Amino acid sequence: MLKLLIAVDGSDHSRRAIDVAAKLAAHMTQVQTLILNVSDGAVFYGEMAPIDYDALEQARLQHQQQLLDEAQGHARASGLQDVSVLAAVGATANEIARVADEQGVDQIVMGTQGKGVLGSLFLGSTAQRVVHLANMPVLLVK
Repeated sequence: MLKLLIAVDGSDHSRRAIDVAAKLAAHMTQVQTLILNVSDGAVFYGEMAPIDYDALEQARLQHQQQLLDEAQGHARASGLQDVSVLAAVGATANEIARVADEQGVDQIVMGTQGKGVLGSLFLGSTAQRVVHLANMPVLLVK
């Protein structure tokens, strides 16, 4: 059995990563897919009332779950059958590598450019860090 981790952020590149993983899976007998979204968490400057923090955290969690639900639906529509989702919070590249290790995945699939904070200024910087940190093959999808 092949176990894939697909890192998603809602971008076109991450949707293409799902499509490529589905094409890869079509040539295998058994593929288990884990879709992962990593959120940086809320960043605050100055003081904030606890109720405001709770509202922002709830909105972040809802957005993250929406991304995962959409990605899971896209994965199933693309032909992937054994699909689960996982949300994580932290430094994106570190979390992708950590989760991949913990889950015992055989390969990471991810887009080369996503919806990073600075967009195309650091084109592919997360992907480059994942390649450096991961202990398994990383398939980058353009």
